[in-house]
Amino acid sequence: LACLALVAGLFDDLRADMDDRGMMRFLKGVALICLSLAAAAWDAGAAGLPLEGEMRKLSVSAERKPVAAAEFRDEKDAPVTLEAFRGKIVLLNLWATWCVPCREEMPALDRLQAQRGGADFQVVAVAQDRGGRAKVEKFLTEIGATTLTPYLDPTMKSGRTWGAAGLPATILIDRQGREVARLYGAAEWDQAEALKLIDALIAEK
Repeated sequence: LACLALVAGLFDDLRADMDDRGMMRFLKGVALICLSLAAAAWDAGAAGLPLEGEMRKLSVSAERKPVAAAEFRDEKDAPVTLEAFRGKIVLLNLWATWCVPCREEMPALDRLQAQRGGADFQVVAVAQDRGGRAKVEKFLTEIGATTLTPYLDPTMKSGRTWGAAGLPATILIDRQGREVARLYGAAEWDQAEALKLIDALIAEK
């Protein structure tokens, strides 16, 4: 965006002195520069992370920044925030019972928590669901989920605070509570490519 703003300023200054062909050359050159800068930022954020298969769809943070504070409810309806998981790698997943891709993704997240959940890693799946706790717990029971805690935010304010543009949305968070990357849409989170990425994050100190 900063690059585009700079382009707009330069274009306003220079267009009076350019013919149509000159303007086209100028715009093409600037577009290439902007694309190069964007690619460099992505490479800087992705440096050292094994992004293979589906994991290449992740939007990696060029600079890791703290995830915004937002409150949701645990399995006992007590308020909780991501601060409760500080020191762990967190896969924060925002979903809803009415979201078909979310429902398809849940079994893989349950298996991921079974395989990697513990002192170093946690799947935090927060239902953005006005249907209430009974509906969320009923769905998790139906799919045979045994390891996912039924976190819930019936207000859906947490999703807005975290900048979720749609569901499902997944945000990978490092031990310091900073966003590493995010993905919109479902993924097979228990497959080899995802496990390799999560293990690399766990190995970070």
